[in-house]
Amino acid sequence: MDVGLVICRYGNVTQIGDGVCVPGDGAAHHEVVFRLVIFRPFVEEVCLGHILESNEEGIKVGLGEFFSDVFIPAYWMLRPSQYDKDSGLWVWTPDYDDDDDDDDDDEEQQQQAAQDGERVEQRYEMYIGAEIRFKVKGINFTQVTNTAKGLQATTTSTTSSLMPLFNSSSSIEGPASDINSGDDKADNRPVRKRSSSIDLSSCNVPPCMHITASICEDGLGLVSWWTNQEEGVEAEEE
Repeated sequence: MDVGLVICRYGNVTQIGDGVCVPGDGAAHHEVVFRLVIFRPFVEEVCLGHILESNEEGIKVGLGEFFSDVFIPAYWMLRPSQYDKDSGLWVWTPDYDDDDDDDDDDEEQQQQAAQDGERVEQRYEMYIGAEIRFKVKGINFTQVTNTAKGLQATTTSTTSSLMPLFNSSSSIEGPASDINSGDDKADNRPVRKRSSSIDLSSCNVPPCMHITASICEDGLGLVSWWTNQEEGVEAEEE
């Protein structure tokens, strides 16, 4: 059963069945009923984590000290975003030219930059260790078994929608609404597939539970980005 990541047992054992002897084994086997504390976020649930790694494919995120298999792929980044090879970080570069609520200081900087023939570019780096807010888009459970053909991995995936189409580049542009297109009938539909044989000497065993996440919506991304804006709005209301 693809229930989730087991954290610990909850309470005492509720039921213990009669002992059964198995041929070739001198021990008694009992059917036991107990409760567990399980970690399994819902699809479309918003969570908080911290950035562990960053590469051209996306960002790896960890949740505390117990789970580090959350991945935000390039096509689920805020748009427009690009991967900076020099710093090794993803950078969000929003364009606020059409925003009428800019501060006076920002307007003066833009006017001065326009006079100098330069363009003021907003750059928000997703640095390692930063707290990030993301939305769960898919949960993948992988069961690895050793068969006569070799090591086999069976993966069951539960996703909210189909993966958006994109070209394989390290720059993501366009409105965030473009990623919402797809077949609504595929939402929350489990897909089971069986992979080819894997040799442990050349490949790493995939994690038993892996989460695919997104930050391609307003309010998602580094917490510090939106905290500063919320504080400014509260100060204006007061």
